[in-house]
Amino acid sequence: MSASPYTCILWDVDGTIADASAGILPRLRQVFASYGLAEPDPDALSLWIGPPMLESFQLRAGMDAVQAEEAVQRYRALAAADGYAASVDLYPGVAEVLHAVHAAGIPQATASTKPENQVQAILDHYELTPLFTAVSGARVGSVGNHDGKAFVIGQALERLRAAGADVSQPVLIGDRHHDVDGAAEHGIPVIFSEWGFGQPDEAVGAKARVAGADELHALLLG
Repeated sequence: MSASPYTCILWDVDGTIADASAGILPRLRQVFASYGLAEPDPDALSLWIGPPMLESFQLRAGMDAVQAEEAVQRYRALAAADGYAASVDLYPGVAEVLHAVHAAGIPQATASTKPENQVQAILDHYELTPLFTAVSGARVGSVGNHDGKAFVIGQALERLRAAGADVSQPVLIGDRHHDVDGAAEHGIPVIFSEWGFGQPDEAVGAKARVAGADELHALLLG
């Protein structure tokens, strides 16, 4: 029997399980160039990783809703051409935590605003799929705000519940304020992964912060 305080564990993907920046950033540069936009500096580009891209194209690139939707589709076309698992690395020790949680019998699900087919491709590539009871991401083809963090968390909980999992004491592991805000809509605590792309102030509201996989393992399993 697990000594974990949680009955199920939800995982953000970008910045928490996987570092996809080596693929994401060049694609963003290509999209900016296609609109004749100046390329942001590298630090500004990193802020695009994690939040819904539709939101970022509007807030960070100043696009209207129609243009932002088109930009997201251009980005996704580039990602499809590259291969969704291309240039993606796992963060040190995180796969081991996933395996340990699974071995302890605690159901796990992703809760990512990355399109679900891309999440699935990464999990398949690294042979992590069997560790998850449910995979939840943004609906393929959808670029609307309704597939933001709160939506994918709710979807993850529904799929876990449908699989017979106990969702009475969930926790979300994430690295951006979107994770904290989206989880708050469901009354779910967040463990903030400091190895991701979020700034320190984005952890405000999180239950805990962890600097590495060992710390995360201790919080989840003791």
